[in-house]
Amino acid sequence: MHEECGVVGVSFQDEAPAALSIYYALYALQHRGQESAGITVHDGTHVKTLKGMGLVPDVFDKADINKLRGHVGIGHVRYSTAGGSNLDNCQPLLVNFKSGNIAIAHNGNLVNSGELRDELEKEGRIFRSDSDTEVIAHLLVKNLMHHGLEESVKELLKQLEGSYSLTILVGDKLVVVRDPLGIKPLCFGKIDNGYIVASESVAIDILNGELIRDVRPGEMLVFSNGTYESHQLLRSNNCAHCVFEYIYFARPDSVIEGKLVYSVRMRIGAELFGEHPVEADIVSPVPDSGITYAIGFSKCSGIDYLEGLMKNRYIGRTFIMPGQDMRETAVRLKLNTIKPNIDGKSVVLIDDSIVRGTTSRRIIDLMRKSGAREVHMRVASPAIISPCYLGIDMPTREELVAAYKAVKGVEAVINADSLGYISVEGLVRSIGIPQEDLCLGCLTGIYPVEIPGERCYKRQLKARCGRTRGILRGYHSDPLFLTINHKKV
Repeated sequence: MHEECGVVGVSFQDEAPAALSIYYALYALQHRGQESAGITVHDGTHVKTLKGMGLVPDVFDKADINKLRGHVGIGHVRYSTAGGSNLDNCQPLLVNFKSGNIAIAHNGNLVNSGELRDELEKEGRIFRSDSDTEVIAHLLVKNLMHHGLEESVKELLKQLEGSYSLTILVGDKLVVVRDPLGIKPLCFGKIDNGYIVASESVAIDILNGELIRDVRPGEMLVFSNGTYESHQLLRSNNCAHCVFEYIYFARPDSVIEGKLVYSVRMRIGAELFGEHPVEADIVSPVPDSGITYAIGFSKCSGIDYLEGLMKNRYIGRTFIMPGQDMRETAVRLKLNTIKPNIDGKSVVLIDDSIVRGTTSRRIIDLMRKSGAREVHMRVASPAIISPCYLGIDMPTREELVAAYKAVKGVEAVINADSLGYISVEGLVRSIGIPQEDLCLGCLTGIYPVEIPGERCYKRQLKARCGRTRGILRGYHSDPLFLTINHKKV
């Protein structure tokens, strides 16, 4: 699985250069996207953009940063979920119109982008990319032609359905928006002579800043001249924070919604042992994402923590490996066993999630070939049974190994001696946020927004502000949700 992207915004009080701060912040968010990176700055008169395919240090060098002169700017790292992997879809996206220009960086995924794009194209608007970010940009420009900034952004929020955390340059103002359900993370902090907004607090830390708080769901912040204003544009009955930020995507040293991710993962590891105890010789993580969970499991169980796998961190993500032998070679290139640590031992193997099951099977087979006597798999997320429509690049339901298999069936597929997933209730307890304020769609098949053919929480429909209404196709036995079919009425 891959997260779509990370966003950054910086606003300084004087002529301090924003580009270098954005560069370092994007470096801290590199884990959120490795396909492309971009920076846009404004110097009070002109806007300048530089973006390209690749990692942050591959796209920018010192000369590039020096050319990007401006005291306010935004940045983006991307992994594509909506829109292909090409330069046209790199962000920030710059749009010119008769009253000026806007630049926009987006983390998330719209579920009604196709409908909105069709309407805009009928009005004669031309698209240069296939990303939903350009849809957002066109809608905002259209609103700005008739309204002031606050009313334009409020109308924008009423039009969009899905997940979005946005950093926007409107002239030399930094505008920040988070969707009314708060699905994607966004926070802001104080740095020397200015402010920074970012997908995760680690970007604030790297600039020696101080975290102020998360941007509230449905809130707009406007930064200008060393100050900021807050406007609560929309409110929802509940939030829907993505649980996979805590399970996988966010760095362990990030603070999201007041929760240190590292501490959450330690609690998940302890909860895993409480729900699925096992007698074994060692607890070993699948690096790197399983490490914190394994520490929590080890501390709670009293079983020694010992690494049985070592990760090669210099392997690219785009290996093309034809044939079974070459695919197994690719696994060994990325992960190698520390044979003396596992030979003849019963191992508890801890991973963040199981998606298709193929990687888990290869890892377990690798450990058995290195002499592991038993391999007991423990997983820090509940079984993934449904796809994500809100910004995670996840396989279809047919490809998800747990969608149509019980635990014993998945256990056989991955060749484990036993398999234990954390329960939804245990996950919620570990995070410390009420279940009604979390998005658990991929784990339950029930989503916080309307998606054709999927189930949606009734209580969150009351808080919707979109232009598309749900037509009921019939009630499920659980009164908390309905099955929705999109139609215009």
